[in-house]
Formats: sequence, C-alpha cells, structure tokens
Amino acid sequence: MKNKFRTALALAAAGALTLTGCSDPGTGTDSSGPVDWPAQDADLSGTTLTIWAAQNSNTVPDSVIAGFEELTGAEVEVVTIPDPYEQGVQTKVATGDKPDLAFWQPTASQLTALNASQNLQPLDDAPWLDSYKPELRDITGILDDTRYAALITTPAVEGVYYNKEVFAANGITETLTDWDSFLQTARDLKDDGVTPFYEMAADRWGTQWWVQVQLADAAADGLWDRVNANEEKFTDPTIQGAIETYQGLIEEGLFNEDIKTATFEDQGAALLAGDAAMAVQVNSFFGQLQSLADTAELDQKIGFFPISPSGNVGTFIPDQSNALVAFKTGDADREAAARQLLSYWLGDGYGDFVNAQQTVSLQTGVETPADVPEALLAVSDSLADSVGSMQALAIANPDLYIFLADMIQGTKTPTEVAEATQAQFEELAKAQGAEGF
Repeated sequence: MKNKFRTALALAAAGALTLTGCSDPGTGTDSSGPVDWPAQDADLSGTTLTIWAAQNSNTVPDSVIAGFEELTGAEVEVVTIPDPYEQGVQTKVATGDKPDLAFWQPTASQLTALNASQNLQPLDDAPWLDSYKPELRDITGILDDTRYAALITTPAVEGVYYNKEVFAANGITETLTDWDSFLQTARDLKDDGVTPFYEMAADRWGTQWWVQVQLADAAADGLWDRVNANEEKFTDPTIQGAIETYQGLIEEGLFNEDIKTATFEDQGAALLAGDAAMAVQVNSFFGQLQSLADTAELDQKIGFFPISPSGNVGTFIPDQSNALVAFKTGDADREAAARQLLSYWLGDGYGDFVNAQQTVSLQTGVETPADVPEALLAVSDSLADSVGSMQALAIANPDLYIFLADMIQGTKTPTEVAEATQAQFEELAKAQGAEGF
C-alpha cells in the first residue's frame, strides 16, 4: 500500500523515455483503425493468455478465468509482479517483456508511462461500453481521445469515513454538507473529548488525501489543466493554501496524538473501535475495515460521505485494481484472444465477477450484490458528481504524500512541501516532453 500511489522520480522519468525509445512502432495492432472483437465463446483451445497483477489484485480474476477457460478452452495464467508494481511493469515492458493483459491504473499519466499508443491495444469499439452506467463510461481509461483501459470496478473516491455510533453519541444526525460544517463538527467533538480525525503518517501514502479533497472545487474549475500547462504551480495560493490548512488542523490538535507513528492498520482499528470519529481515506481503507468486521457490523458502525470546500463533492482516484489494459504483443491471434477475454469479463462473466468480489456493479444490467456494505454503496453513489484527483488529471504525479509526511514529522514546512512537489513535477513533466516546461 505504501507504494500504491507513488511515482518514483528516477524510474518514472527514465521509464517514460525508455519505453519510447525501445518500442517498435511497426509491431502490434494498428491503432489507427477499428479492430475485430471475437465472440465471447469463440474456441481458444491451445491458446494461453497471461495477465500481470499486483499482490493485491492477483486473485481478482479467479471467477472470470474459471468461466472463460470452461467456455473457450483457453488457459489463462496470472503472474504476480512484486511491489512496487507500476515500476516493475514499466521496467519489463521497456525491455520488450509484455503480457497479454495487465491490471493498470487507468489515468492519463499512467497510460503515458506505458507509452500507450505504441504498447497498448485501443479499446474504442469494445462491445461492453454501452453497458456501463452513463456516468462511468468515460470517467477514466482514455488518453489523447483513445480508450486504452477497461474499467472493471468502481474507481476509489477520496472522502470521509466516519463512525456512526460516535456521531450519534454526540448528537450528529445529518451528513456534514461543506468544509466549514465539517471542521466545526470536528472542533465540537474535540471540545467533548473525542478525537475528531485519525491520520496514519507513519505509512505516509494517505496524507495526500487531506490536501486533495480541499482542491476538489479548483479541480472542477480546471486546476490540473493549468498545472499541466505550467500556468499554475503547487507553490501558488490554491495548493499551497491547502497544505497550510492541513498543517494548521494538525497543530490545532484535531488529529490523533500518535499521528507521527500511526499506521494504516492503526487507522482502521481506531475508527472501527470509535477511538476517533473520522478518517479521510479511499476505498482501500474500507478493505482494511472489512478484514476486521463483517458486513453487519460495518453497516452498523461505518458511514461515508464525500467532502469539498463547497459541499459534498468527491475526488476520484482510479488505481491499478480498477482496470485492465491489453498489450500489443505482435501476435494477432493472442491479441484477439485478449480482447475476447475482456469481452467475457465485462459481458457474460460480469455478474459472477461482481458477486465473487462482493463489489458494486458498473453496469446498468447487472445488479450489485445485496450484501455489499452501505459505505461502499455511498462511495459509488458519489462518483457521478466527483472530480478527478491529481493522479487522475495531472500529467505527472509527484511524491506529494512523502513531503506531507515529512511536514508532519517536522522536517519540512508547508512552503518546503510545495516547493519540493513543484520541483519534482517539473522534472517529470520535462522528462515526458510536456509543453511549457
């Protein structure tokens, strides 16, 4: 989890350039025109397909693979790429080692990191697209007007997980509707002896959510477009101000006293136990809660609402477990078989998949399982009005969370956090050849 949202500067910069230099533009499917999509049940006897997966996604395909192998006669192998997954995949692809399919974060920056136009099959004419719920069809997976990623589960959303029992015990009966009421409630809880917020700065990666939810309105107003064009910087008032607000809330004593040493596991246990009222987190946090309690207990204790300066606007951040990409391998038959597997996954196999994963359905014609926890349904409901995160909309993703963790540990000021993030962003953007840098 620590590496899940990290883009290492050296590897990302070198990886983007290396992938460009090592790719053979004459190999694979021509992305300039449509491709054929085989029938889901076409015979694939004697065909072996490989899927690359991370350690936290390598069992996700199990139900799909079982059904597809029985239907088609194909063999599908899942290969686990050790963490840090993204860097490992980029390194392999740069040397010419490609799977048929891979789990991949379907953001523009991560598709760029794979040099999508040279290495990935276009999925623009995929037969399942009209099955998606309208608000999810084009939410992610697209680079330069070409679709390269197939969304299989709902993207994560940055928002507030809260303990319902703590809220009820302190007379909080309605969803907090904007940033001011959110913070006033936290201050009231603190006055009553309750720890309002829990943060896990020892594991670092979650610290960035506090800054990013404050940027939701600005993101909707084109913040990341301006940052991408070098017209606005992390050191300018909008992002710098969000960093300073975060530090101010910590200094105000609204977080757990052990913030410097607390871990992701501590955060989940604390919220479930009612030792804190709220945590700003993403979907993987709920996965941690599910390892600690069953659905009945979670429905009783844990709720979710999105938050932004002006209201309840979520910030979505798709990760590698949410989507798949299909590679150009130079073998037309295997490329077609990979497309066939995607068609089955998001076609006849999708109902079994969402039931096996106990996850929210992306499709209008496939019902969400009845025992999916209420908090996950609330996360899914927030997607329609959500805006993209830095990971979703920026052309490069600097290590903001590391610098914020340094701030919490006392080794960086808010100004130094913004300066370090901006400097790294510029280096990554230059390495990609982005205009304006």
